[in-house]
Amino acid sequence: MARENVIKEKSFLFAIEIVSLYKVLVERKEYVLSKQLLRSGTSIGANVRESEHAQSKADFIHKLSISLKEANETEYWLDLLFETNYLTEVEFQKIKPKTIEILKLLTSIINTSKTK
Repeated sequence: MARENVIKEKSFLFAIEIVSLYKVLVERKEYVLSKQLLRSGTSIGANVRESEHAQSKADFIHKLSISLKEANETEYWLDLLFETNYLTEVEFQKIKPKTIEILKLLTSIINTSKTK
């Protein structure tokens, strides 16, 4: 039985939520910060996908490290959008834990890969 790729699945679902949130922010006429959020939030999964075909262990770790940086940046934009009242408490609390979960997963995968 094939083992599912949890980070691949979670980062893709997260990207879908980011796209939806971006649409809401554009409706609220917030264009600059929302574009930054869209770029970083969707880049996480794109780099996870790239890591699947890494040429070496170092390349794999590098690709996931980029995903980790993008996840950290995404958390920053979410915090900023919330603190500047572009996101409601409900919207923020819905996505913030998922961001933290992805950060923890990526950190764990990277650390495990480095020790193997």
